[in-house]
Amino acid sequence: MSALYENTVDVLSTWTATSADAELARKRTLDLLADGPVAMTRAHRAGHVTASALIVGDDRRVLLCLHGRLGLWMQLGGHCEEGDATLAAAGFREATEESGIPGLILDPTPIDIDIHEVRCGPRDGAPAEPSVHYDVRFLLRAPAGSVERISDESSDLKWFHPDALPSPLASGTVQQIAPALARLR
Repeated sequence: MSALYENTVDVLSTWTATSADAELARKRTLDLLADGPVAMTRAHRAGHVTASALIVGDDRRVLLCLHGRLGLWMQLGGHCEEGDATLAAAGFREATEESGIPGLILDPTPIDIDIHEVRCGPRDGAPAEPSVHYDVRFLLRAPAGSVERISDESSDLKWFHPDALPSPLASGTVQQIAPALARLR
């Protein structure tokens, strides 16, 4: 995890945030990262960095998942893993696994950071405990004609126009849409 940790510190140290809230989250995430590589793992119970991605189609619709455990619509993403070389690669891996869409195109510069409380459990299946996710979000472009496939982690996957989002929506979902769409120009 040390290479992933170093990449994350580098990316967040040089990233120009897309909003005042994202700038505050960037600084808070760098403060968390002062704890070292453990801040990239679930073992860091005070909080840990996660990676997610907003998938946008060529028609500017966004792909959201209905999270199986949380029952909320949100972007795709999750925990960093040992084999992730970069934070952007972690977001790409998670979104590819959860959407089933091949050929996604990654923009490696973050579009947002959201810090939120969750109940997340260790991989061994132990009960979920309160934690904080410092979620760094990326943009993925879906190739024309992409067909999504629901994974075990989602109850549903659907494309939505940004002005007609579903409910219930996870907090922090809306704030990443404008920076993502701005990148498409």
